[in-house]
Amino acid sequence: MGCFAFFKTNPKSRDRKYKPGGGAVSTETTSSSNYETSRSNESTGGKHTSKSTASTSSQRSISAMFEEKAGVLRVFELAELRSATNDFSRMLKIGEGGFGSVYKGFIRSADGKGDRITVAVKALNQRSLQGHKQWLAEVHFLGVVEHPNLVKLIGYCSDDGERGIQRLLVYEYLPNKSLEYHLFNRAATPLPWNVRLQIALAAAEGLAYLHEGLEIQVIYRDFKTSNVLLDNEFKPKLSDFGLAREGPAGDKTHVSTVVAGTHGYAAPDYIETGHLTTKSDVWSFGIVLYELLTGRRSLDRNLPGNEQKLLDWVKQFPVESRKFSMIMDPRLKHQYSLKAAREVAKLADRCLVKQAKGRPAMSEVVGVLKQAVEITEAPPPQPSAPTNSERGKQKPTGS
Repeated sequence: MGCFAFFKTNPKSRDRKYKPGGGAVSTETTSSSNYETSRSNESTGGKHTSKSTASTSSQRSISAMFEEKAGVLRVFELAELRSATNDFSRMLKIGEGGFGSVYKGFIRSADGKGDRITVAVKALNQRSLQGHKQWLAEVHFLGVVEHPNLVKLIGYCSDDGERGIQRLLVYEYLPNKSLEYHLFNRAATPLPWNVRLQIALAAAEGLAYLHEGLEIQVIYRDFKTSNVLLDNEFKPKLSDFGLAREGPAGDKTHVSTVVAGTHGYAAPDYIETGHLTTKSDVWSFGIVLYELLTGRRSLDRNLPGNEQKLLDWVKQFPVESRKFSMIMDPRLKHQYSLKAAREVAKLADRCLVKQAKGRPAMSEVVGVLKQAVEITEAPPPQPSAPTNSERGKQKPTGS
């Protein structure tokens, strides 16, 4: 993966700050936005991709939209975030990934008034060559999007001092960890069926907003259970927008990009061609639907050979067959609507159609999941009162 000019050693670059919308803020003159450079070259060694820059008069780019809303995000000093996390104490570490580590922190409001606010602070791994690019993507995308099922970015920190490049993000704190934790960690309390459906529905609404609710398409590109975080009421919010991309503009049908994402969730057509569309997200959503139904990971090497790949295993139990219930998560203990479960499985199969064009739009997925929720919440049918003829046939009880 290519490096940015921003990372090159420059004796004049110390102690400067980086403004996501307009390059480095320094006494030295700097080049144009590294984000624009990374978008056009997309880590292909300088080879230009076919992605539209969305610079037409009818459609603005994410970076242009960000310029309008940049003032909404709070700019933190590094010292402030060190204090908030007790100097990035290991005791406050709540997560770790390719980007770096995530810490629980406590900050004051911008005016310094009121009680401290609990936040999550993500710190860039300084050895990550792609970390700055993903940090910048998160700032730009999360600085623009606004939806109850997308994590809220409170602000960011950029500091290039004697200790090297420091890139941090400050999010709202979500106390109930991730969907991955509650589905696959046996120490966690199993999620009830109705909660799983509500999580699926809300996550689908978040994706539908990205695909259809903005003036440009946003392709999430990394939908998986570990990126679905849960608030104190178990309402989901999509997190980690480091791999998000603008969708195709104008007459373009796709974005051409180096394949990125997570093994087991990425669509096969995207892996084979590098052509990214919103239907790539739909495939990933289909995988997660089956994980919600089964309580199994998309790929689990700890299972017997014929059960390791989730999609291969569920094919043995067709949706309309009597064997279908065999795939259901045993931790549900049969406390679910079989009819709704079948509808969800049918939807998952549609999301997992090999040809991308045959997959439903996320707005259609939302509609089907709403119906599944209604089926689950519908009261069970009451037994009908016996007719007069049936009453006459009833045998008296007792003496």
